[in-house]
Amino acid sequence: MDEYIELLDKNGTPTGTSCLKSVAHKYGYFHATVHIWFYTKNSEILIQKRQASKDTFPNLWDVSVAGHIPFGETPEQGAIREISEEIGLSISKKELIYFGTHSEKHKHNSNKIDYELHHIFFCQLNEPLHNLIIQEEELAAIKLVSLDELKTMIYCTPIRFVPHNKNYFTTILRELEGRT
Repeated sequence: MDEYIELLDKNGTPTGTSCLKSVAHKYGYFHATVHIWFYTKNSEILIQKRQASKDTFPNLWDVSVAGHIPFGETPEQGAIREISEEIGLSISKKELIYFGTHSEKHKHNSNKIDYELHHIFFCQLNEPLHNLIIQEEELAAIKLVSLDELKTMIYCTPIRFVPHNKNYFTTILRELEGRT
């Protein structure tokens, strides 16, 4: 779905300028997204499998919930909305644990450049997996994995997980180890 997003300056500060997401991706304009990592009290991490129809990283496993922040939304509002849309779970702002940001640039082809500032959150999953309702246009499946299984999926060949740079995964895995 194409939507208006806010462009960021080189420091990740919102500029007040809106742009269609498709245009931002075409020209590689810097913009904000959310990544929410869910973990359970049983030391499991929720991951999602991207739909085969996705134009980037189809059929690969990914962060629990992720998405773009539309123009006028805060990262927290974007996270709460994306969680509701992608896995049908209603959470409050106080349940989100803000971790920080990470910027990344992926050039998929000459007409698709993702240059994103990920606002990263962690959240404890208190619902059983069977209570979650996936957004079928975006997700093919969800599952709970152990930290060791997640590490294997991230670092295995052939690629089974959406690629991010080493610093991103090192930081996320360290944080998940402390929470699971």
